[in-house]
Amino acid sequence: MLMSKKQKFWLQALTYAVLVVLAAYCLFPFLWMTDTALKPMNEVRTSHPTFYINDVTFGNFSRVLLESQFVTFFGNSMYVAITTTILSLFISIFAGYALSRFSSYRGVKAVSVTMLLSQMVPGVLLLIPLYLLMKNYHLLDTYYSMILAYTTFMVPLCTFMLKGYFDSIPYEMEESAEIDGCSRVGIIFRIILPVSIPSLIATALFAFVNAWNEFMFGFVFINDEAHRTLTPGITLFKGLYMTDWGSIMAASVLSVIPVVILFVFMQRFLIDGMTAGAVKG
Repeated sequence: MLMSKKQKFWLQALTYAVLVVLAAYCLFPFLWMTDTALKPMNEVRTSHPTFYINDVTFGNFSRVLLESQFVTFFGNSMYVAITTTILSLFISIFAGYALSRFSSYRGVKAVSVTMLLSQMVPGVLLLIPLYLLMKNYHLLDTYYSMILAYTTFMVPLCTFMLKGYFDSIPYEMEESAEIDGCSRVGIIFRIILPVSIPSLIATALFAFVNAWNEFMFGFVFINDEAHRTLTPGITLFKGLYMTDWGSIMAASVLSVIPVVILFVFMQRFLIDGMTAGAVKG
């Protein structure tokens, strides 16, 4: 149906208006969090909260950075998230390739169904078994407990994400490499991975963000301040009789910054990777 210029203008204006409303709705929690972090204590505890700040202060940020162990928690989360991402990606590359290229085998189908079923079990149901397992192997209060738990939950989803992209890669490329004498592992690293960069980055971002934001296992497995991660560490600003909301908001804003930076610089690869493999042809 043909539309006049006036109709196109109003349709475009309506589209942008809807997008602005949705963007404001999505950004409101972060904006309110930032606004609260910049308020002094008396404005945070007022009975009539507003966005307007009478006396802007950076005291909450300085208190978080200089008077708490936030930097230690930040470094712990970064180490755990990066290690989990590398392990999950390394395992998922081979698992996704196997599911993509050997899907006709009965054993591969069984593994695929098992991995799918494992995602239907809530993580909270596995908390006690995993806690006992970590306790028996003396892994509590160590990075290894969180890395193992996070990797276990990340691998199935990362595998299916990579499988969808590997399915879209023509098998003729591998046949040509085999004729030239390339091994199966060589095909993966020399042929498959170079053309799968967008999907790899999207999968890595997914694993990193989930490991970075995870709270439950980090809260249960770690009681040592030296190994505590960021999300459980933020709860330390909540006392028994008083909650320092300004510090909590400041710490939350600082914890969001790495994820925002990653998405800003990797947005193009993220979109390409999430849509890759959706259409074949």
